[in-house]
Amino acid sequence: MSQDVRPDRGGVSVKQGIAAGTSIGAAIILATVGIVQIFQGIAAVAEDEVFVRGVEYTFKFDFTTWGWIHIVLGVVMLVAGLALMSGATWARVTAIIIAALSIIANFLWLPYYPWWSILIIALDAVVIWAISTWQPRSDYY
Repeated sequence: MSQDVRPDRGGVSVKQGIAAGTSIGAAIILATVGIVQIFQGIAAVAEDEVFVRGVEYTFKFDFTTWGWIHIVLGVVMLVAGLALMSGATWARVTAIIIAALSIIANFLWLPYYPWWSILIIALDAVVIWAISTWQPRSDYY
């Protein structure tokens, strides 16, 4: 006779376990991306020559404007990432909206730093997936 030695998960599905773990990871990623965007914005505001200037394109803004966009977006992402660790509904909604705005901003930022923008867009997509599939319950904590 074989006995089932797997731990009792209390009815928690594997998908929810992965989503819960990924959501905490998403909160950390969101906060980290927020910090990096703050630094990216500061670099754009402080020194226009830091960035590679490409060809003219439709969504062109002054580097100072882009810098402030990244600073504001970064601060909001950092706050939402820290609040997301509590599993609060408002933090989840805010994080999804901010990650979506980050995808749009980094799409528009593609001509300046294409590889960085693609990386941030991919991380934001992971954040949105993890947060939207996670159903937090009080017994997770």
